[in-house]
Amino acid sequence: MRIIVDVFGGDNAPTEILKGCAQAVSEYGVDILACGSEKVIREVCQREQISLDRIDITDVEKVIPVEVDPTEVVKSYDDCTMAVGLRMLANGEGDAFVSAGSTGAIVVGASLYVKRIKGIKRAALATAIPCQNGCYMLIDIGANKECRPEMLAQFGVMGSLYMENILGVEQPRVGTVNIGAEDSKGLELQKDANALLAQTPIHFIGNVEPRYLPFGGCDVAVCDGFTGHVILKLTEGLGKWFAGELKEIFMQSAKSKLGYLCVRDGVNGFKQKMDYKEYGGAPLMGITKPVIKAHGSSDARAFKNAIRQAKEYTERGVIRQIERSLALLKTKED
Repeated sequence: MRIIVDVFGGDNAPTEILKGCAQAVSEYGVDILACGSEKVIREVCQREQISLDRIDITDVEKVIPVEVDPTEVVKSYDDCTMAVGLRMLANGEGDAFVSAGSTGAIVVGASLYVKRIKGIKRAALATAIPCQNGCYMLIDIGANKECRPEMLAQFGVMGSLYMENILGVEQPRVGTVNIGAEDSKGLELQKDANALLAQTPIHFIGNVEPRYLPFGGCDVAVCDGFTGHVILKLTEGLGKWFAGELKEIFMQSAKSKLGYLCVRDGVNGFKQKMDYKEYGGAPLMGITKPVIKAHGSSDARAFKNAIRQAKEYTERGVIRQIERSLALLKTKED
């Protein structure tokens, strides 16, 4: 399998991205097509002793800055690393694409270069978030700030298929993020989306309050991108704050340090469970080929896992299953 990588996207590019690529080659047996300045890539790999075994380079000099309007990826930045990589994916030169670059640019570029699945209103970003019983999927987390009911219904179907096929959850419980569990709660968007979701062939459980998400209130939490992004960033912030507070508690005295030694394994396990680096990235669902958005601050381990996610997403045929589900839904509507 060949994974196309935007080597210069993200806060820690290109060094950590290249390290993650080399680790992915070693652990997952994939081939990498790296988009970026060949001169810089070779200099970094020589300095950091990063192996370029099974990593081919497509020499691209321009990089799209995160502060630039996302639509520029198909305008004045159509020759940047991200745009070139996405076009290569569209042309069949690789099986999947991974980047830690601008979220907006990835959404625009993938939608226009690689194209959305026929019938999909909007592509959506989804991510797995740790919770009491494992993790739940939050969709959308920022691709679409404003949504229509039919878009949320499609998000629910795509999220359900991903949880079942990639994370092995049987009959994933799909819920709409809302201010209350009652059917009467929420705006017209949530009410109309619920009516559509109830007609889909998934396990829809209705509204879910955000306070129940950390306790596994559902397996797939459906919402517009603005709401999802707020939930994601709040969760990340709370996780960092909690880890800091826990460390401070254990470092207060010799007695508390001794107590830490007794519970160290449990604490480390909890920290690992809460670490976004273990989950890799966010699949851009609804695109005709696998596109993974890695966290902007990804280090080598996080990017390696984003490549693993791209490999699994490709191998398990989630996109084909989304296409089949849409065909069934259309037949039902007709």
